[in-house]
Amino acid sequence: MNELSDPSKFATLLQRFFIERLMKQKNVSPQTVAAYRDAFKLLIAYLEKQLKRPPDAITLSDLDSKTVLGFLDFLEIERGNSIRSRNARLAAIRSFMRFVAMHSPLALLLSQQILAIPMKRFEKPLLDFVSVEEMQALIMAPDPQTWFGRRDRILLQVLYNTGARVSELTNIRVKDISFEGTPCIRLYGKGRKQRTLPLWKETASQVRGWIAEECLQPNDVLIPNRQRRKMTRCNVCERLELAVSKASNQYPSLPNRNISPHTVRHGTAMHMLQAGVDITIIALWLGHESPVTTHGYVEADLLIKERALASVDQPRTKKTRYQPPAAILKFLEGL
Repeated sequence: MNELSDPSKFATLLQRFFIERLMKQKNVSPQTVAAYRDAFKLLIAYLEKQLKRPPDAITLSDLDSKTVLGFLDFLEIERGNSIRSRNARLAAIRSFMRFVAMHSPLALLLSQQILAIPMKRFEKPLLDFVSVEEMQALIMAPDPQTWFGRRDRILLQVLYNTGARVSELTNIRVKDISFEGTPCIRLYGKGRKQRTLPLWKETASQVRGWIAEECLQPNDVLIPNRQRRKMTRCNVCERLELAVSKASNQYPSLPNRNISPHTVRHGTAMHMLQAGVDITIIALWLGHESPVTTHGYVEADLLIKERALASVDQPRTKKTRYQPPAAILKFLEGL
């Protein structure tokens, strides 16, 4: 039995890929490890169903390009995943196969065939964002007479003030906030990147009051769930949906849109852009690696385009009246 048909070889390489390659050599973030883990859990479950063999019996030879393409189709068609999700799963598999090619020469051809599978192109829709007035309504929607309402107001206020990703928001601890001098907050973003952002006076006042009211300690999560632990992504989305439902009385169009925490992040960026903040500053604020990522906000902002168009003189054209040809006149006169 060669290593391509040896189940233990596949299992060993997969374990080494996660422990040696991802964790020790590349030192990737826990979020990246979790994303790759989920991709392979889905892949192994798919192989188990297709091959009718337990996971311990899966070999490298089972993981050919045809099988991987079938798995990608399964994600899109049966699971209803987006093309972005499909490409993310493929990226995890391709990373593993590059590792396999280095440690198993017999699997080189197999790896090359899988690495040749291209990422799928997709249409990139214009960014959706909430207006200043809609955001104000969302922040005011939670009931301040309840613990959940006060917590949700802090959640939405900090989310809008910082433009944080959900993972950044839920990881904020009391020790990450400073009220000395200019109030500010430290966020831990993708790839272990940190950035410090200033807080509005109103946000700082509310956060300071919340910390005192809850007697939160430096290592405590700033925005906890009902068990006083870190909120999950789903939990944050549910609380935002509840605020959208309540704010819909004032803005009926809100429930018809897909308002997510990332939509609020887009709103922060768009409102800065409309206020004249330089796009490179917005990129730093959002934690983008490149300002190119931030250019999507310029594409989505109609007000900036209107101002740009107004700054250009319109071409002066003389209005002329349409003169039909003689044949048409004869036709009309003959009616």
